[in-house]
Parts: sequence; C-alpha cells; structure tokens
Amino acid sequence: MLKPMRHLLRAAVILLIGFGVSAPVAIAQQTSATNVGPVTSLPLPRFVSLKGVKANVRRGPSQSHRIDWVLMHRGTPLQITAEFEHWRRVRDQDNVGGWIHYSLLSGHRTVVVQGQRIPLHAEPTETSRTIALAEKGVVASVGTCIPDWCEIETDGFSGWVMKSGIWGIGSAEIRE
Repeated sequence: MLKPMRHLLRAAVILLIGFGVSAPVAIAQQTSATNVGPVTSLPLPRFVSLKGVKANVRRGPSQSHRIDWVLMHRGTPLQITAEFEHWRRVRDQDNVGGWIHYSLLSGHRTVVVQGQRIPLHAEPTETSRTIALAEKGVVASVGTCIPDWCEIETDGFSGWVMKSGIWGIGSAEIRE
C-alpha cells in the first residue's frame, strides 16, 4: 500500500510544480490537513449512518471493484475513515470496512448498542430511574451527548445511556 501512496504524492507534487508551487509547500499543506477529508474538508474520522436499506460495500472506490459485503439495515452507524471523489471508506462496529458511494450515507447520527442489556435512564446518572433495557445490536438515534452519557431514542423509548455501552459516537464527542 505504501507504493501507491508514494505514487499519488509524487503525482501531486508534479502537478503542483506544474502550477508553480514548490514541493515543500505541497508536503507541508498535506501534513497540516491530515484530520480533514480532501473532498469535503470535514473531520476524519467521523460518524454517519446508512441512508437506505441496502448498500454495497466495495473493495475499492469505484463500481468496478468487487463487492465485499452488503449492508442491509437503514440507520446503521458507520465511521468514515477516508474520502476519494464520490466514495467514502467506512468501517462498522466490528471494524469491518470498505468503500461506499457517498449518496448512500446520511448525516443523521445513530448508534448501536454494544452491551447485552444496557439500561436507558431518565437522567444521565446511574442512580436515575431505568426507562427500558436496550438489547445488543439495537440501532438508535442519538441526540445530546455529554462527556460520559448520550441521550438516545429507539422504538418510542428515549433515555440516557453511558457512552461506553454504545458505538457510533466519539468518546470525547459532545453534542447539544
């Protein structure tokens, strides 16, 4: 994988030199923007969800690449780790990944329950009333998140869960 990356960097440097930009400037710009996508300028990695009920996940960023697996659940949380033109490299909660066309992704934030049966609390404290128990694998919409807790909603139930029991939100991420 290192060889293709060197090839891309060399092509970028040649292209920039052709436009009168020196190679050291191009490399400095590349390293200063390592945490944002080159296409969208949005943070990398970042979480999104599956827009439709079916999406092919491919080995590479084009329709000519082999389909490695198929997502079959609307709202599945995914983490974008790279961008290339209209394609996004994603991974799921099991760290299984591939490339998916950007039109199949949504900015609507969801999470998936990781623990066997985690309580939805009325307030973001362990001593507050338990509203329901969420089973492992349940996908929920995520709302407000504070340092250790997120408010989620699924199947008509809304409550607070500890971040450690869900996947689809950054451990330091705060949402209002």
